[in-house]
Order: sequence, then structure tokens, then C-alpha cells
Amino acid sequence: MPIEYGHLETTGRLAAWELKWKQGDPNPPHIFWDSDVAKWMEAASYSLIGHPDKELEKKLDHVIALMEKAQLPDGYLNTHYIAVEPQNRWTNLRDNHELYCAGHLMEAAVAHFHATGKRSFLDVMCRYADHIDQTFGPRPGQKRGYCGHEEIELALVKLSDATGNKRYLDLAAYFINERGQTPNYFAVEAEARGEDPNKMRHQSRQYEQSHLPVREQKEVVGHAVRAMYLYCAMADVAAATGDKTLLDACKRLWKNVTRQRMHVTGGIGPTAANEGFTTDYDMPTETAYLETCAAIGLVFWAQRMLQAEVNGDYADVMERALYNGVLSGVSTSGDTFFYGNPLAAYPGMNGQHYASPDYHYRRSPWFGCACCPTNIVRLLESLGSYLYSTESKSLYVHLYANNRANIDLAGQKVAVTQETNYPWDETVRMTIAPEKPATFTVALRIPGWCRKPGLSVNGKAVSVKATTRKGYARIQRRWEPGDVISLVLPMPAERVVARPEARQICGRVTLMRGPLVYCLEQVDNGRALNDIRLPRSAALRCVKGPKSLGGIPAIQATGLKRKPEGGSDTLYTAQAPKHVKTTITAIPYHLWANRQPGEMLVWIQE
Repeated sequence: MPIEYGHLETTGRLAAWELKWKQGDPNPPHIFWDSDVAKWMEAASYSLIGHPDKELEKKLDHVIALMEKAQLPDGYLNTHYIAVEPQNRWTNLRDNHELYCAGHLMEAAVAHFHATGKRSFLDVMCRYADHIDQTFGPRPGQKRGYCGHEEIELALVKLSDATGNKRYLDLAAYFINERGQTPNYFAVEAEARGEDPNKMRHQSRQYEQSHLPVREQKEVVGHAVRAMYLYCAMADVAAATGDKTLLDACKRLWKNVTRQRMHVTGGIGPTAANEGFTTDYDMPTETAYLETCAAIGLVFWAQRMLQAEVNGDYADVMERALYNGVLSGVSTSGDTFFYGNPLAAYPGMNGQHYASPDYHYRRSPWFGCACCPTNIVRLLESLGSYLYSTESKSLYVHLYANNRANIDLAGQKVAVTQETNYPWDETVRMTIAPEKPATFTVALRIPGWCRKPGLSVNGKAVSVKATTRKGYARIQRRWEPGDVISLVLPMPAERVVARPEARQICGRVTLMRGPLVYCLEQVDNGRALNDIRLPRSAALRCVKGPKSLGGIPAIQATGLKRKPEGGSDTLYTAQAPKHVKTTITAIPYHLWANRQPGEMLVWIQE
């Protein structure tokens, strides 16, 4: 977090709130700079909950004071439009991120309020939300618009929860329900700007999911991050209002993305062309885009679907995306990042969307569009809220990690402690300590990848098969302080294959151990990784991994590689190749690109 704060300072993102920029000055405040600052503020606020820090709190107070001073009398708050083009407020919702930035500021304000109890930031954003509520809606004189980059919808639900103001929830529902209606608002506003309404980014309303009303959408399309934030908001509004039609739409879209359009790492959005979706079973590897923010958005959406319906399928996807598609976006040192996360890399390959030829095998300390670094830190700082949920007299355990939590359940505080080295180790020891003995249910997720789980309470075996429903083993009993649950999730290394429709990865396998996807790197396996074959008969061995990666479990096997033909520079030949045995070493995918640069490969020829 200090690293990201430093980048916000040096790039001018924080200084933009001082409103000192004048026409002709260099480095004008960008249309989405506000969101980068907001996501850092949200992360910092979450950090304060578990790790009080007076200096960090002072930094937050300083930025909040700048925002309060910058806010216009009518409540409007956006550094770009206040400083750079004030005459164009609310004239290009499709492209220019005004509502998107407002949403991230609202999320940060809610997090700050929960962390500190202070209303300073929350009050600033309530004034802004009131201005937006007066500006947009179906009433006479209001704009019938909605955000080109969804985000404010889910933020308004959070703001409504924090303040008890139902108007904010109603505004979120309006933005969702208005999307995709006829006439399309983005065409209306383009005409008002004097532009051709048919000339749009990517020549499709699918890009920002405004091609159809949300309840009529059956496929995930367009920009992946936009889609995830929209679906998060739909699930939130469905939960808050009891709107079954919105929840049904979410379930339909969830099935499409996770059954037909999600990569094995939980990454989504395979192409840089629209930073998003293409067609069913399109699974490129070297050119896979898979923006870090999109995987983060999938984690957000999965959590919300879990709140609507406890089902292991949602938690399994949440875990897959978190451990693979999200964590790959940040280095082990925490100071460099991937924007996209390909499933194969070759040094010197230049992704069309990026200027740097090193993109595919080197992380960057920062980006001009810095959404991913700040998004990662706010997710990781809030991760505690993803582990558990409660319902009536039931405690649900969704993710496993070392932690201690105090949970309101059955009319009292229940202390829960997890002791585990998961996902490297298969055993989770969980201590349940209610203030006084009580009867309630503890429901533990049994991951879909686990074939033979073991479960016991105080040393007495519990039948997983008999107690499991929708992916959760449910233990109902009278719990005494100090009761211990032991959960064993065997995680042998195994091969995973894709459906035959996934043409780019047919005839290939990827290796997994527990929730982790593994990959090959040049530093362990030499060059020409695509030439390696892994016979079906080859045994997979779990071994201690490289010291430089902390000795975490690696996977080894004996594979085949073509024997180099000495003395020939012929590109093609009719001569049958000769193969030699080679030891294959695979490491967890999220740890690649932390050592020497080189090739990387997730899908191995069989």
C-alpha cells in the first residue's frame, strides 16, 4: 500500500485534488484518476480495521479534506471535469467514467466509515449521491442516462446499506433497469454532442452491455470488468429488493461465463481488442488478455451470488479466480503488477494492446491506466469478509486460511480460529468457541476438486457424504467452547483437460493441485516449452519447489522432448523426430515471472 501511495503522489493523482491545474499546464487530471485514488483509500480503510495505523489514518484524513474542499456547492465532485472541462459535465457517460469514479469514491467512503466511525468522507459522498439522484432518473428534467463503465450501481447499494437511505438503492435499481432500453441513451447523448450515434467504441452496444435490457441478456459480452460490476450490482439489488427476475438473470449469465467462457485460472475476457469476451470456448493462450481486474470482478460477483444462495459452485469459482487469476497479477515482492495474465508467454512477443515487448513476461511497477494495482490491494485488504457468512443459526465457511474471527451467531459472539497452511497443505484445524454452549450449524465448503475429503469433530469422524448439500458439509450440534473441527482435503497432483470445443487447447493438459493451477517456466525446463509432451502414463510427483519461491510444493513428471538435430538450419523436414526423456517441473501459475524472465506455459501437449 505505501508503494501505491507513492505512485499516486508521483503521477499527480493526489495533487489533482488540490485543483491547481490550469489550461496549458502539463499532466491534466485524467477522466479516471479519481478511481485510482478511491481504490487506494478503500484499501487503506480496510487495512485500518485489522491494523490500526495513525499515520495511515492521517493520510486518509488529508485526502478527504482535499475532496471536501474541492466539492462544488451542488455536490458535484470530479477532478477532471472540475478542472479540465467543466462545461462538459454529464455529456459523455458512455466513455468518460464520471459515474464510475463516483462509484469508487462511494465504496471508499463506506469502507472508511466502517473502519473509523467518522462521517467526514461519507457525508461528502452523500452530497454527491444526492446530486446524482437529482440529475438522473425518469422524472421530468432528469437525464435518462446510466454509466458506460458500470460501478456506481453496486456502490449505491453499499451507500444505502451504510446510511439507511433507500433513495440510493432506488437509484441503483434505476440505473440497472434503464440499461439497454430503447432509445439507447448513449445514442441520444452522442447526438446531443453533435456526433454520429453509430460511431462507437468497438462498433457494438455489447461493449458496455447496453445492447439489451439486463433481464433479456443471455450471454456475457463486451468489456469483462464492466460486465462483472454490472452483475455484482444486479445481484445486490436482487438481494435488497427480492427481485427474483434479476437473480434469475444473474444465474443464467453465471452459467454462461463459468461453463463456456472462463479460463482454467478463473481469468475471463480473452482478447485485448475489447478487453473482454468473444465467443463460447474461445481459449487462447499466448494472446489471452484476462485482465487482473476482470478476475477480481469475478471474485466480487461470486461472493454476491453466495449471499443470494449458498452453493459450492460459486465459492469454487471464487477460490479459483482468487488463487490463480488474481494473485498472478502481483509479484511476490508486492511492487510490480500484470495488467493482463496470459497462459503462455514467449520473450519478445509484443501484445498489440501494449507498447512494451516485455509485457508477456515481466510485471510493471505501474500503468498509465492503474486500475489493476489499486484493485488488487483493495481486494486483498478486504479478504477477511470473503471467508465466512451467516444465515439464521448457520455459519458458512467459504475459504480456508489462517485467521481468527469473532462472528455474531445464534444471539452471541462465536470465536472461530483456523489453523492451516492451505492451499499448500491439505489439513484445516478449526476451533469453535461460542460464549456459551449453543446449538447451531457450521457448514464447511467441500471443494469440487476434492475427491476424498475427511471430517471430524473432537476426533470423532463425521460422514461428509451424509452431511453435504450444495457443496457444504453441514454439522449441526450443540457447540461447546473449544470444540475442534478437523477437515482434510487431499490434494494430489492431477491432469485437467478442456472440452473439445476449446480448440486452442485440444490435446493438451494443465496440472492442478488442490485449487492451484500450475505452469512450466523456462528457468526450470529450458527453452521450447511447447515442444514438451507429457504422456498420460507419466506419474505426477509432488516435490519441494525452488528456494527462490519459498520451497512451496512443485509438481514433477517425466516427459518427452524432441532431440535437437545438430548441424541443420532447415526450418521444415520430413524426417520423423526423435524424442528424449526430460524432467518436467511445474510451479503454481500465480508465482510465474518472479525469477529470470523466459517462456511460460500452462497447457502442455499430451
